[in-house]
Amino acid sequence: MRYYPVNLDIRGRRCLVVGGGRVGARKVNTLVACGAVLTVVSLDVDAGLQRLAAEKTIDLKQRAYQSSDVEGMFLVIGATDDEALNRQINADAEHHNLLCNIADRPKICNFILPAVVAHGDFVMTISTAGKSPAFAKHIRQRLEKEFGPEYGQLLDLMGAIRSRLLAEAHAPEEHKPLFERLIDANLLALVREKNTDRIDRLLATVLGPGYRYEQLMGATQEARE
Repeated sequence: MRYYPVNLDIRGRRCLVVGGGRVGARKVNTLVACGAVLTVVSLDVDAGLQRLAAEKTIDLKQRAYQSSDVEGMFLVIGATDDEALNRQINADAEHHNLLCNIADRPKICNFILPAVVAHGDFVMTISTAGKSPAFAKHIRQRLEKEFGPEYGQLLDLMGAIRSRLLAEAHAPEEHKPLFERLIDANLLALVREKNTDRIDRLLATVLGPGYRYEQLMGATQEARE
């Protein structure tokens, strides 16, 4: 296995995207969704990035890339069609020991980006080590059909239950059998069917009184806001 699988927490970290076209915009949207403090450098910028800049969501520098742009960054992404520029971005990032990805150029990256299936905090990734992005896309599309939004909803419910158990001073080691009972009772299917009455009965049976689906999911939504 060539690549070390890892999920990065980039919330509040300074990241740089060089390139403001379609590919760059896609990288920007993902980084913004993950909470990055984002700078974008590009002479040409698509309308979506202009809007994000106007909203102060990103720091847009509409000019040519400079080597100093990588200074102080945690992660750098190059998304240009200029091969010489891509190699310069990579060299600058390597000089500062930064994480660097050059879109569609695995040979000049120190990490590559997988295909992603995501429903909230439920995330699956598929990597072909850069050998076949088309095959990774094919597998992603198959997984998207099999793993729907109910997986993210179930994860939110489990997280809310765990938070409440911890608040009630339950020892963490006691949680595993409770969650296993919920999963074995096919809680996922009940969430998929939105059968809140049966979910509430199951929660009461396994966890005791006071655990209700709507209340728990509401607490999750409030935490996000």
